Amino acid sequence: MTKKASKHKTEQKEDVVVEEAVKQSEALAAKVEELEGQLTDSKQQMDKLREELMRKAAEFENFRRQKEREAQKAGSRALENIIRELLPLVDDVNRIVEHAPEVLERTEEARPYIDGVELLKKNFFKWLTDKGVSRIEAVGKKMDVDFHEAITQVDSPDTEPETVIEEFQAGYVLGDKVLRHAKVVVAK
Repeated sequence: MTKKASKHKTEQKEDVVVEEAVKQSEALAAKVEELEGQLTDSKQQMDKLREELMRKAAEFENFRRQKEREAQKAGSRALENIIRELLPLVDDVNRIVEHAPEVLERTEEARPYIDGVELLKKNFFKWLTDKGVSRIEAVGKKMDVDFHEAITQVDSPDTEPETVIEEFQAGYVLGDKVLRHAKVVVAK
């Protein structure tokens, strides 16, 4: 073969190699472009899933807080109801201590019973105090419809009008919530 033919053959081979390299390069570029598209799609899907996860986490946290509040309210309502049911018993214990005849207090046989009732009263009030219950102060205070319930009004010249002069039944509050209004007699 001549040099020219040999050169031409070499050039043809080189052209074929260049064409194959260009085809491979184009195929690789297309593959890179396809992979970049998949990567973009994956990133978008990941962002969407992350956003959905964050939303679900926030919803769950709100749900958890709501259930905690509901449980706390239910506990508070149960405590209020128990205390309301116990208040007549507290009144009875107070009446027993207040109206114990002095004769019984002096006798040795009755003294342990009186002491037992006074201890019961003390423990009752300690338990109520520990739960946040306090007695509403009434006598000598101005009538306040938020805390007092007037059962009657009487003339009392030496007392300012609308002043509580006698407490018929004690009232109690649990924190800032009135469990039972104090039933009182008010000066006209």
